Amino acid sequence: MSEQIALAVAALRDGWIIAYPTESVFGLGCDPHSRAACERLFALKLRPAGQGVLLIASEFEQVEPYIGSASDAALARAHATWPGPQTWVFPRSDRVPAWIAGAHTGIALRVTAHPVAAELCHAFGGALVSTSANRHGQAPLRDAVAVRATFGDDVAVVVDGSLGGLERPTPIGDAMTGELLRR
Repeated sequence: MSEQIALAVAALRDGWIIAYPTESVFGLGCDPHSRAACERLFALKLRPAGQGVLLIASEFEQVEPYIGSASDAALARAHATWPGPQTWVFPRSDRVPAWIAGAHTGIALRVTAHPVAAELCHAFGGALVSTSANRHGQAPLRDAVAVRATFGDDVAVVVDGSLGGLERPTPIGDAMTGELLRR
C-alpha cells in the first residue's frame, strides 16, 4: 500500500473527507457510515443533502449489503459491467444510511476498475462515498492541483493519480429495468 493510500485510509477512519482520481473526474469521498463526515462533505460541496450520493467499491461483496430486494436480471446487469465505469441504482437495503440515499428509495453503486479508487476501497475494507470534486452546480475538477486550490485543508488527503480516460461522469442506470438515467 502506498503512503498516500495509507494516509487516506487513516483520514477516512477518522471521519475526514479525501479526494482521489476516478474514471472521469476527481472524486470526494468519506466513510458512508460516518454521518458527521457525510454532513461535512455536503456542506463542502454546497450540495443539498436530499440529493444523496453514490458508493464505490473494489469488489461486489463490498456493495452487496446495500442492495435490497433485487432481481436476478438486475444483479446480472451489474455483474456484466463490473468492475467498470458503470453506476447502477438498486433498491436500497436497510443498511443504507438515510444521509447517503437522501430523498431516493434506491442506492447508486459502482464497483470501480479505476486502480487508485479500487485500491482505496480495498485498503479501507469497504465501500466509500464517491461524489465529484466540485461545488454544487460547478464543473467537476479533473486534477489534484485544482482540488487542493478549490478545497484547501477541508480535504484531509488528496491522492494524486491519473483519471481513467472517460470524458464525462460515469453512466448511471436503473439496475431493475436497465433504463439509462445518465449518459
